[in-house]
Amino acid sequence: MRRPCDVRESVLLMIPYVKQVKDELLPQLSIRSLDPYEPVEVVFVPKPWRVVGAGNYAAVLLHPAEPDRVVKIYAEGRPGLPDEIQVYRKLGCHPAYSECYYADDTFLVLKRLTGVTLYECLRRGIRIPERVITDIDKALDYARKQGLNPHDVHGKNVMMIDGRGAVLDVSDFLKDEHCAMWDDFKRMYNLFYKPLLLRVTVPIPNPLLNMLRKGYRIIRKRGSS
Repeated sequence: MRRPCDVRESVLLMIPYVKQVKDELLPQLSIRSLDPYEPVEVVFVPKPWRVVGAGNYAAVLLHPAEPDRVVKIYAEGRPGLPDEIQVYRKLGCHPAYSECYYADDTFLVLKRLTGVTLYECLRRGIRIPERVITDIDKALDYARKQGLNPHDVHGKNVMMIDGRGAVLDVSDFLKDEHCAMWDDFKRMYNLFYKPLLLRVTVPIPNPLLNMLRKGYRIIRKRGSS
């Protein structure tokens, strides 16, 4: 049975961790967002915290004493945190998604998903089985059944965990407009990756991946206009 994210029930369990975030991390952490279409820049992180991810709105950080939790902190002026809380409430507990343990005005405490993004799989030459693609398809269908609209689902926002697929970022799942990113990723997977790289994988250089990513964004913008 699906269990909704109940922030109130999590408060007492999260008190020590949240205190660390508020007393040790937030006062010293420096994050800035220079371009809404590029990942935020983490300028300074106090030890022993470390960055484990960065999106266009927020950074995700880990404390080594709490390996099963992460804190997602939004950059100043970036929207989306209230929407993301609502998305996690709708998703509840599902094996392909994280879970919201606690929420505040500027950050979320989330269950950590430990794996490799599909973007990193391409960059490092790690094989992406078809089952991973199928798992992500099923997870997105599940989200739609909860009244959500999967959006901004691309190689950096989906992950392979022990050979299974997971969705890493759900912050835009309340947006109304159609998003074709995942359909386009699957199309490229079926047209090029399966016949050429599924059996014999080779690393794709990061500059080439970045060029493809930016080129895709330009093509999508022109197409939408």
